[in-house]
Amino acid sequence: MSLPPILQNLELPVVAAPMFIVSGPELVIAQCKAGIVGSFPALNARPAEELEKWIVRIKLELEEYQKENPEKKVAPFAVNQICHGSNNRLQHDMEVCVKHEVPIIITSLQAPKEIYDAVHSYGGIVLHDVINIRHTKKALSIGADGIVAVCAGAGGHAGRLSPYALLPEIRDFHEGPLLCSGSIATGGAILGAQAIGADLAYIGTRFIACKEANAPEAYKQAIIDSAGEDIVYSSLFTGVHGNYLKSSVRDAGLDPDNLPEADKSKMNFGSGGNTDSKAWKDIWGSGQGVGSIHDAPSVAEIVAELKAEYEAAKERIMN
Repeated sequence: MSLPPILQNLELPVVAAPMFIVSGPELVIAQCKAGIVGSFPALNARPAEELEKWIVRIKLELEEYQKENPEKKVAPFAVNQICHGSNNRLQHDMEVCVKHEVPIIITSLQAPKEIYDAVHSYGGIVLHDVINIRHTKKALSIGADGIVAVCAGAGGHAGRLSPYALLPEIRDFHEGPLLCSGSIATGGAILGAQAIGADLAYIGTRFIACKEANAPEAYKQAIIDSAGEDIVYSSLFTGVHGNYLKSSVRDAGLDPDNLPEADKSKMNFGSGGNTDSKAWKDIWGSGQGVGSIHDAPSVAEIVAELKAEYEAAKERIMN
């Protein structure tokens, strides 16, 4: 099955992952202008009224840029929705997305069928992120158009399975759009993801240390200074296992090598929950591919570098 038209006209087969705090309008617009899908979590727009302003700004700037540059491949954008009972903004945020016909919705955790139906009502598509086969089959049975396989090594919330295990298993029963997330920070890794069954690579960490990212300078420098071994996998901060920079955990007064487990039932994505907590702001997410990041250029420069690496990897394999 080929990709839906909305995902076909890209400069590079990449969807930029939505990142807490880091992803804002400036980053998303730059990513789309560079020809890759840009995205942001709806909860990044605060207060809730900001979400509509963000979406309108993104749409208008991209439409204007496309008119001025008809030869450019301007990618669509996506909004990430956290589908959890504690997210008391979900209904509001989805109403805004439907009103403005956001082309792609990325759902996390367990999305109700109503969300899929709402997005499909105007011709949008839903990509659902998963960490195992059970979650994948559930999402597809409800109406997900595509799957984001969040594998071991991905930044933020991540699964335990290697992409070499998870992607082929998903491909056994899913012919639709399949994205691979986990330690992808180079053009060669993008090609590698495609080689094992993915249509697109899902990249987050590579864009934390860039000019347009809404990340503190200390966070960007920590990304540049870190390697794969500087990542800790823990459920402490959100109730769901994820990957974080050990240096930020130490700076918070915790021992990254001796962290307790969290109670998953206490996850809270409400307006007063852990999306506002000190831990979320001071503990910095990062994927294991961080060791391939050595600078903080613009999004356009990053995408150009990834594209060159991608083409070089193709040549290397052919020879």
